[in-house]
Amino acid sequence: MRGLDSVERIGIVGAGTMGSGIAQVCATAGYDVVMRDIEQSFVDRGFDTIEDSLSRFVEKEKLSREEADAATERVEGTTDLDDLADCDLVVEAAVENMEIKKDVFADLDDLVDEEAVLATNTSTLSITTIASATDAPERVVGLHFMNPVPVMKGVEVVVGEKTDPAAVELAHEFSEALGKETWESDDKPGFVTNRVLMPWINEGIRAYDEGVATKEDLDKGMTLGTNVPMGPLTLADHIGLDVCLHATETLHEELGDRYTPAYLLKRKVDAGDLGKKTGKGFYEYE
Repeated sequence: MRGLDSVERIGIVGAGTMGSGIAQVCATAGYDVVMRDIEQSFVDRGFDTIEDSLSRFVEKEKLSREEADAATERVEGTTDLDDLADCDLVVEAAVENMEIKKDVFADLDDLVDEEAVLATNTSTLSITTIASATDAPERVVGLHFMNPVPVMKGVEVVVGEKTDPAAVELAHEFSEALGKETWESDDKPGFVTNRVLMPWINEGIRAYDEGVATKEDLDKGMTLGTNVPMGPLTLADHIGLDVCLHATETLHEELGDRYTPAYLLKRKVDAGDLGKKTGKGFYEYE
């Protein structure tokens, strides 16, 4: 199994918000990146996201224009999974659907070199179950980046039932090479972050729905009272209410009634008000 010194080319499966963000931080750190999605329009949108994000870094003088351009040039886009065959590490960032992820990992297992490590960016799904789709589950590890990837410093390393310690070590070292800090979780529902975060968001939504406070006062009370950067309703809007609902439903299925999704959360998702990405969630956005 490869060590960090032999990792040069990174494959990313998925060019959405998370996939493009992971591609950006890998390219900025000097790695060659192949970003793959199922349609060219998705790949193009991923490149637009990367270029917009890098431009903001240039405007804030966190990167030079030359550094930003060099990072963009290190990213290759494709719709062909075979183009990831020579990657040393592949990070899957497809939709949160177990069957889709298992299909991707089964294909990757047949495609990439046997020494390559396969990582999943899943936020709630079992690493062990995903790895079961491969003939080498020991090389499958969780690399759960936080959103937005270029800004957030943390990466959650998740250890499956059969994950080799060498893959875990590589996951930590690779994340640190990207300028991130890591923590480790066993392969339990929700891992560390969502197991604790989603009930906090869910209860904030319930409290607002029950009239405990206005949404502004509820968020203000939590930011000032607990020193978090965002209150639960604002954070839910930034994550995406559909993402919060899916994560909470997964936890509910695994852990029981204490994770029952708030009615208002389901109602807003049904209405298509998903947060910042749709212009309206608990708040309205331009």
